[in-house]
Amino acid sequence: MEFIKNYRGILWLLGGIIAGTIAGLVLGKQVAIIKPIGDIFLNLLFTTVIPLVFFAIASAIAHIDASHRLGKVLGVMSLVFLSTLLIAAFFTIVAVWIFPIHQQVTLVHMEELANTGTFGDQLTRLLTVSEFYELLSRRNMLPFIIFSVLTGMAAMRAGERGASFRRFLHSGNEVMKDILGLLMKVAPVGLGAYFAYQVGTVGPELFGTYAHSLGIYYGFGTVYFIVGFSFYAFVAGGFRGIQTFWKNNIIPTLTAVGTGSSIATIPANLEAVHRMGVPPSIGNVVVPLGATLHKDGSSISSIIKMAVVFSMFGKGFDNVETIVMALGITVIVSIVEGGIPNGGYIGELLVMSVYKFPPEALPPLMVIGTLVDPLATILNATGDNVAAMLVTRFLPKRAAATS
Repeated sequence: MEFIKNYRGILWLLGGIIAGTIAGLVLGKQVAIIKPIGDIFLNLLFTTVIPLVFFAIASAIAHIDASHRLGKVLGVMSLVFLSTLLIAAFFTIVAVWIFPIHQQVTLVHMEELANTGTFGDQLTRLLTVSEFYELLSRRNMLPFIIFSVLTGMAAMRAGERGASFRRFLHSGNEVMKDILGLLMKVAPVGLGAYFAYQVGTVGPELFGTYAHSLGIYYGFGTVYFIVGFSFYAFVAGGFRGIQTFWKNNIIPTLTAVGTGSSIATIPANLEAVHRMGVPPSIGNVVVPLGATLHKDGSSISSIIKMAVVFSMFGKGFDNVETIVMALGITVIVSIVEGGIPNGGYIGELLVMSVYKFPPEALPPLMVIGTLVDPLATILNATGDNVAAMLVTRFLPKRAAATS
């Protein structure tokens, strides 16, 4: 019963998708009559995302206690987090190249965006906008995230002068979390309606694409969990590090599966890293921050989802510019997902914004994100343990993380 309670939201969402699939298969193109239900849900989600992102990011940064900086620990931790996220994303891209995702029916043919101007001009358009009101569009998510970060940093640096503003940010964050919670209660209906429309108008060929993408995720994710984490443990402490890691990682893994939450796995992780030989001064920093900022499972799913929508919309996921952009987006998505409830949907909107996908891209992204959640949670949660071992290994005057 506890398992069902923890995964209740996912089960309801899957129920809506299954019901929509059946409706699409039975009614065919006549199912278009319920498409407005899906459109309404997506529009509500699009309009909620902007204030949600602003309050969540700005509030989190504004409430950092600037007087207690952890210096080298935070520096090494950031490098470890970034490295493992990029490694996971890169090898996922390789897996997608080896087992390419082919979509027999293209949802919408998209014209390639013209690369007008110099590289500097394109970078400027990607990171900034010329008018404040343009920040409020979901099509400019990356500039808006940067603005939110700067606002949070300014509120933190303002000290006592910014106390009232920081309380406003915190209060706004709580309100927007509740709004998103209310919206996600109708997600099974909205997403089910949109999925019914896609199945009814495009056909069951969509199932092959979803099945293929899930096969890649669960196949590669399992290999990464066993081989990748073993490699990290070896770097941290040799063969003894591998033995120590796996001996103490069983309980966190089961906790992640049972709770479906990286946050809920923190107590088990803290106990595990202590047994792995990670000093409390490191473990007590890396594990809680890792639950929010370090998500290897989300990194892998981000690449899979991008490959799927690129295929569905007739675009190639194989040129250097696209791959470099995908790696950068993956890092941002992995960080954003942890700081916002239902943050996976926010990350998916960022993907749509950067690559200029139409609203029809969101349902496939959400469906895949929902279906990979169990393994993604395991990778996200237990990846913090091996990261703590690596931080211990690379900190100056620290021995390898073994016991």
